[in-house]
Amino acid sequence: MRLSSQQTRKIRQIVRELVGEKAQVRLFGSRLDDQRKGGDVDLLLELPEPVADPALVGARLSARISRALLGRRVDVLILAPNLRHLPIHDIALSEGQIL
Repeated sequence: MRLSSQQTRKIRQIVRELVGEKAQVRLFGSRLDDQRKGGDVDLLLELPEPVADPALVGARLSARISRALLGRRVDVLILAPNLRHLPIHDIALSEGQIL
């Protein structure tokens, strides 16, 4: 995984602050491959309860985490009971690593 322990702690802290303790966050995509360079940070946010405004939640998380990672691009995918389950969710769940 190409995130430092400090970066993963910061991501978890931001997630807790914005969406609460019950949320789980996974890293998936190119950042899991230690042989690659660069790339954005792809995160799956798993929420146990429905989310009222997923676009706003995703944008806020992406912006805060991006600032914490010194401008690195961050993509946030949200999985919640009231949102449509897509094939990308299955990929992120099966390949992703819980932070």
